[in-house]
Amino acid sequence: MINVAIDGPGGAGKSTIAKQLAKDFGFIYVDTGALYRTVGLAAVKRGFKPSDAEKVVPMLPNVKVELKFVNGEQRVFLDGEDVSTDIRMPEISMAASDVSAIPKVREYLFDLQRDIAKKNDCLMDGRDIGTVVLPDAQVKVFLTASAEIRAKRRYDELQQKGVEAKFEDVLAELKQRDYQDSHREIAPLKQADDAILFDSSNLSLQEAIDGIAKIIKEKTEK
Repeated sequence: MINVAIDGPGGAGKSTIAKQLAKDFGFIYVDTGALYRTVGLAAVKRGFKPSDAEKVVPMLPNVKVELKFVNGEQRVFLDGEDVSTDIRMPEISMAASDVSAIPKVREYLFDLQRDIAKKNDCLMDGRDIGTVVLPDAQVKVFLTASAEIRAKRRYDELQQKGVEAKFEDVLAELKQRDYQDSHREIAPLKQADDAILFDSSNLSLQEAIDGIAKIIKEKTEK
């Protein structure tokens, strides 16, 4: 099986790029960030603080998180309900960061992610794929861009969805999440030693897709 790991901070374009690459290469796409967002949403729906491990951990056995492919597109389900849109709200982004710092949550999702990778050629994106989840992945890319450019992309995305937001708030939240993700004790966001750094700050979406496709071809054809 061929496994491709794409890591990087929020707003770097991981999901958009990874989805297209998976389609182009005929791989299964696994959006691990969506899984953490779904657990964060489950906590919020139950009225728990996502950072409160004493409440979140006992909740896990009663939470059903599933990835399904609907009309060729990956959709995320929480307890049987399609929450693919709900988990993209800004407040759920911070909830995802909070629950991802809880070791038991990582354990809960770890097995699901590894199981998919064992059985399929897959492209997985997240923050600790190359370092923790798939340390033996044949291809590892660390995708990044400047904070301002990432915030602008996130802001534009929210505007397109009709979600009211201020650019300054989106930027501040993104910087806060960057700090939280890179300073957490368990599996912090960092570039794997054998990952290729790819900065998409000054690239169009297609240029970024083409650049990473080239890396995947070079690594898998050896």
